[in-house]
This record gives sequence, structure tokens and C-alpha cells, in this order.
Amino acid sequence: MANRGLLFIPDISGFTRFVNEIEIEHSRYIIQQLLEILINANQTGLEVSEIEGDAILFYKFGEPLELEALYKQVERMFCAFHQHINAYNYRRICQCKACISAVNLSLKVISHYGEFTTYNVKNFSKLIGKDVIVAHQLLKNDIAQHEYWLVTDSLLTDEPPAGLARWMQWNSSVKQTETGAIPFHYTQLDPLKKEIPPDPPPQLELANKVKMLTVSKDYDIDIKTLCYTVVHFEFRHQWQVGLKGVDEVEHFLPGIGSSHRHVLENGQSVIMYTSSFVYDPEKKIMFSETDEKKKSSLYYTIEKAGDKSRLTLDFYLTKNLLRQTLFQLTQKKKMEQELQQSLINLDALVKTIVLPLEF
Repeated sequence: MANRGLLFIPDISGFTRFVNEIEIEHSRYIIQQLLEILINANQTGLEVSEIEGDAILFYKFGEPLELEALYKQVERMFCAFHQHINAYNYRRICQCKACISAVNLSLKVISHYGEFTTYNVKNFSKLIGKDVIVAHQLLKNDIAQHEYWLVTDSLLTDEPPAGLARWMQWNSSVKQTETGAIPFHYTQLDPLKKEIPPDPPPQLELANKVKMLTVSKDYDIDIKTLCYTVVHFEFRHQWQVGLKGVDEVEHFLPGIGSSHRHVLENGQSVIMYTSSFVYDPEKKIMFSETDEKKKSSLYYTIEKAGDKSRLTLDFYLTKNLLRQTLFQLTQKKKMEQELQQSLINLDALVKTIVLPLEF
């Protein structure tokens, strides 16, 4: 028996081009994060039927939502989506095409009201009905821009109300299908971006630090390959002395503010976070890692040195006379030897690294 309800599909535009350009793994993480952002922004009791690659099929049985409440839902998802990718673009570390072009992804939303019902396949609940087909057909239309809210005549039969947003301008069009014409209204969402507050940069570096030691080595390799090898956690245990591996605490891609766990060969582990990153391959690349208690930081500086590349490691402690003295007496010599050996180990590893085509 059919029921009547709302079908609501936020769709990430640019996804197909995005994954064809680059590292599939990074694309998958970015899209996963964005889909989770959209689900978490659900404030109207929408149910998730399924995730369809780059889109989410939401539904809600019952009377249609008031257009103002529906718009507030669209606004919340759109702003959360763009706030996330803007923040990621500012904080990202990886320079692959997937990570660089994530900021160009866009969002459109399809809203339709009609008849459909659910059926179960093992533990999965699916939607079926002619209006489910209609909603999906509307994802392909003649709207030139990629960021809009589309509302069918099942939800909006008269002139759109004037009070949803001052900037909002509505247009009308028709989708021609094999089963007939589907009239709809749509409005661009791009002006909403002006209302998204800037994401404040995280203040994560040690405010009052003292350099305790420096080691450096030149490598017969280009600066981008050296950066790729040093920055990516999956290689770290292959060259850094005393390190068994690096686990990512969060499931998303590393960036400024993200945490990761250093698993040491002695069985201990230390939570670190990425505290800064500056990328200028023509001059200098620099990033730092700080322990979660904000007592020490290790800075990695990669720069050109003639026809070679140079990596410099600088270790800092927070300014504390007792801690500095104890380090000088009990730890400095051993750490300096281990970091120097790490740089030697890196020399062999970096020669085996082949950069991804899009890096």
C-alpha cells in the first residue's frame, strides 16, 4: 500500500569528475566526510533510505513540511557542507588533486512530495514508487548552475513566498520524461556562501618555545617527493627510529588540528596533532607536530639546497628551565643520534618513492 511523503535528495555535484582525476582513496574519505556532514545536519526528522554514491535519499512520511521549514533544512545542510570544505581547504596537508579540488565541490537539493512505500531486503529498507523515480529523474535537468534548490509543483504550486530569504530569486522549468512533463521551481543557493562565517584558524603551535636541537641532511631528490615521503604517515615508521607505526585517531584525512597516535617500538604510544603547515614547493615546505599535552614540538622544514633538497628537524620544548635542564642532561644526546639516524634511513626510502601522477 502506497504512502505519501517527502523525498529529499542532497546531491554533491562534481563527484564523478573528482574521482576520475585522482587518488580514489582520498576522494572516498572526502566524500564520506561530506555525506556525514549532511546527515548530521538533518534537523527535520528525515529518514535515510540509502546513500547513492554522491547523494543521500532522505524521506519522511506524512504531510509535507511547510516551505519555510524545508528551506531552513536546505540552508542548514548547504552551509554545513561549505563550512566543512572551506575549513578542510585551509587546513589540508595533502597536495594531491583530490584534496586540492575538494573546495570546488558543490551541492544541489531536490525536494518532491508524492507516493512511495518501503520494502525490506534482509536488513535494508528500500523505497519504491513512481515518485521515487520522479525525484531521481530531476537530478538531471537543464539548470546551468550546480548549486540550487529544486522544488516540484507537489510542494510549491503557486508563486514562491517572498519571505524565505531576501536574496532568493525563483525560476520555473519543466523536466520532460518518457512518462510526461514534471514542472518545478528552483532557486540558486550560491548567495548563502556569503553568510557562512569564516572558520577561525586553530592556534595549536607552542606559544613560548625553546629550540633544543637541530639536525639536517641533503637529499638527491626533488622537493615534492621528499615532502610526500615525510608528510605521509604510512611511510613514517620506515625511516623514523623508534617508531613502530602511526595510527590516525580520526577517520578523516590529516590536516592542521588532526590527531594521530605514534606507536613506539618500546610498547608506549603518544598522541600527536599536526600543529602547522606551510606549502611553497618553490621555496620552503614546513609543518610541525605537537604532543597533546603541549610540552614539545618537532618541526620539519623541507627546502631546496642547490640541485638537492634539504630536510631539517628542529625539536622544541615549552619554555621551562627545569625541563630544559633535564632534557640537556638526560635526553638530548640520544634524541640527536636517533634523529640523525632517521635522516639516514630516509635517504634510502625516498629513492624508492614514486609520486602519484596528480601530486
